[in-house]
Amino acid sequence: MTTGTLPEGQVQAMFDRIAGVYDAMNSVMTAGLHHRWRRRAVDLAQVGPGSRVLDVATGTGDLAIEAASRGCQVVGSDFSEGMLERARAKAPQIEFEQGDAQALRYADDSFDACTVGFGARNFSDLELGLREMARVVRPGGRVVVLEITTPQRPPLSTFFSLWFDRIVPLAGRLAGDPDAYAYLPSSVKRFPSPEDLAAAMERAGMRDLRWILTAGGIIAIHVGIVA
Repeated sequence: MTTGTLPEGQVQAMFDRIAGVYDAMNSVMTAGLHHRWRRRAVDLAQVGPGSRVLDVATGTGDLAIEAASRGCQVVGSDFSEGMLERARAKAPQIEFEQGDAQALRYADDSFDACTVGFGARNFSDLELGLREMARVVRPGGRVVVLEITTPQRPPLSTFFSLWFDRIVPLAGRLAGDPDAYAYLPSSVKRFPSPEDLAAAMERAGMRDLRWILTAGGIIAIHVGIVA
C-alpha cells in the first residue's frame, strides 16, 4: 500500500526546506491543538518511567518530547536532517537520529512502544512502514499512529475541504513554500480511512486494534498491540 504523492527523495528535500517554519505552521493549522493530540497518543502507548520508545518520522520531535516527559527512554528517528536539527535544539537530552522508517536499523523487540505522529502518510510504502514499527516492538508492546483523516459528513467535511484545499495552501504560499503545503492536502486525501488503516496495522502483525476520532473526526489515533 503506497500513500505518498511524491518520490521519497522529493519529500525528504521538502521537509528539509520547511523545517524552519514547521512548528509555527503546525500551530496555525491546528489552533495549537496538536500538542493535546500528541498527549493522547502517548497515553494510548501506555508507557512510563523506564519504557523504551521509538518515535519514527519524529519531525521536530514534539511527540518524542511528550514521551520523554513521562520518564521514557526515547529515540526519535526521521529522514530529514533539517527537521532533526530543530528537534535536537528543542530537546538535547533525547537521542535524535537520521533513519528510514521503512528500514529501521534496530533489532526485533527493541522497544516497548513505537509511535508516529503526522508522519505515516509520508511513508512511500505504508504497509512496510507499519511492519517495521511492529517488528521493533516487543510482543505485548504497542504501536500508535496519530494522523489526519478525512471526515465524510457535512458540515465538517465541507469545512475540512475548504481548510485543506484553500487555506492551507495559501498559508504555505505566505510561508514561502507553496509546494509543501499543497502536498499536505493531497497526502491526507490519499491516506487510508480509519477502518482501512486498522486493517493494515492488523496485517502488519498487530492485534486488538482500536482508534479514537477527535477534533470532530479530523484526527484519528490508532493503537495496536504487537502479537
